[in-house]
Amino acid sequence: MSEDFFQGYKGRALEVLKKFNVRVWGQTNIETTRGNFTGTVLPRSENDDANHIVLKIPTGYNVGVNVETIKSMVETGYKKANYKIPEKEFPYTEGLPKVKLIGTGGTIASRLDYRTGAVIPAFTPGELYGAVPELADICNLNTEKVFAVFSENMGPSQYKHLAVAIGKEIENGVDGIVIGHGTDTLHHTAAALTFMIQDPPVPIVLVGSQRSSDRPSSDAALNLMHACYTAGHGDIAEVMVCMFGPTSDDYAFLHRGTRVRKMHSSYRSTFRTLGDIPLARVSRKGIIHMKEDYNQRRKKGKAKILPYFEEKVAIVYYYPNMMPDMIDSLVDNGYKGIVIAGTGLGHVNKPLYAPLERACKAGVSVYMTVQTLWGYTQMFVYETGRELMALGVVPAANMLPEVAYIKLGWALGQTHDPEEVKKLMLTPIKDDITSREPYNGYLVYQGGIPEVDEFVKKFRK
Repeated sequence: MSEDFFQGYKGRALEVLKKFNVRVWGQTNIETTRGNFTGTVLPRSENDDANHIVLKIPTGYNVGVNVETIKSMVETGYKKANYKIPEKEFPYTEGLPKVKLIGTGGTIASRLDYRTGAVIPAFTPGELYGAVPELADICNLNTEKVFAVFSENMGPSQYKHLAVAIGKEIENGVDGIVIGHGTDTLHHTAAALTFMIQDPPVPIVLVGSQRSSDRPSSDAALNLMHACYTAGHGDIAEVMVCMFGPTSDDYAFLHRGTRVRKMHSSYRSTFRTLGDIPLARVSRKGIIHMKEDYNQRRKKGKAKILPYFEEKVAIVYYYPNMMPDMIDSLVDNGYKGIVIAGTGLGHVNKPLYAPLERACKAGVSVYMTVQTLWGYTQMFVYETGRELMALGVVPAANMLPEVAYIKLGWALGQTHDPEEVKKLMLTPIKDDITSREPYNGYLVYQGGIPEVDEFVKKFRK
């Protein structure tokens, strides 16, 4: 049998396929010491191990079968799959809003290349229409890819470029903007754009997907539909994150860019508003507002674009026994700003006092947040906090650590005067600092509590 029939397989796995005369893309029944499996043999990436055969089972999920457990394999059919996303011309419908989708490299609609393991994004209007035809009922869509990077590679230069590009789209008269973005640092970009794009006349919606489009549980299509509906039809003209609300497919939340955070590595409902409640819920039926105070859509107007960022800013997560050289090294390397995620109400150990005092005297702006995420930095309560403030450390109220980092970079991009930086930092922008936390802004549902278990049984779908 030709090697073309064993794409990516090697070593022991290749031997087993050849032994039983089973090909890649063959529909196969496998008997193992751990049970029987039926599915299609998929190609492997060149860098994968030699110990597993991968099947796509009838549910649409993939499983890896350890070759040492295989007793027999029988090929029952053969059909090479075509995972290319179909492309159809995106129709123009008179009366529907004009939405611009800006891509940064996130795979909001995608297919998986099983040979290389690469996720290949769909991005042209035709590809997106082929993948999510419902979009044509929501808006007239135009797309532009400005970057092709993983979200961990997004940074200040990309933030500034995005802000300027969005400003131009607003001037061109679009009704709303959607930004496709990887989920890992989506909340950093949302905060940056909130500070860099102020008083926009139209919605600016960041969206991503936790699971790729080839998976049955993918959130990509719904997230994209909800984001496009919000951008085209919603009246909240702010920077927002649109992602799954509950784990069911009922609706998405619209989170403010300054209070949102990714809180789970794999849940579809990973994004949560912390210390507050989301702006709204959005479904295919419409938008239900949860907050009354928001910037409303305007028929005409420009946004104030402030694309500034000082890259020599760091965020330090305090831990017990942190050594002074952690702070000294930042000062020695020319950092202009430091955000500390401290313990309790905003505390660090005494060995850090001297380097923090040195940093403040050298003109470095040092701000304290809390690693609890919920709650306020209240450094006047205990002696430790009061001593740190006397050294020049500034409490950042209830700003999330990542938001404080982004805002400090943005503020220092405009001025290095400590007092001017402080004025910018402590002036609330879109609830990055709030006067109080609502009673329902802190809800943690944990298993094992009878009341919570009863709630879950009643409402979980």
